[in-house]
Amino acid sequence: MDNTSNVTEFQPNTSNASDPQDVGGVAGARLKSFIDRIERLEEEKSAIASDIKDVYAEAKGTGFDTKTIRKIISLRKVDTEKRREADEMLELYKSAIGME
Repeated sequence: MDNTSNVTEFQPNTSNASDPQDVGGVAGARLKSFIDRIERLEEEKSAIASDIKDVYAEAKGTGFDTKTIRKIISLRKVDTEKRREADEMLELYKSAIGME
């Protein structure tokens, strides 16, 4: 009786431990690519946030109110019609509680 058919041949792992591998249906190289891209974008986002902070500081140094600038930027992101509806609702509510 030949027992060698049940024995698997030893094959040393020649891959580097840091190389991405496919494990449990997860494509390691593809996953690593996504992670690398996200990390790079996070670094860019951090740099842009720092630049925006510098611009606000510059505006403040020139005498502008940065809270108002932030509010204007926020308002400009909203559709004109939706902004008008929100303004009307705000005025209605303020009137209802006697603010104006």
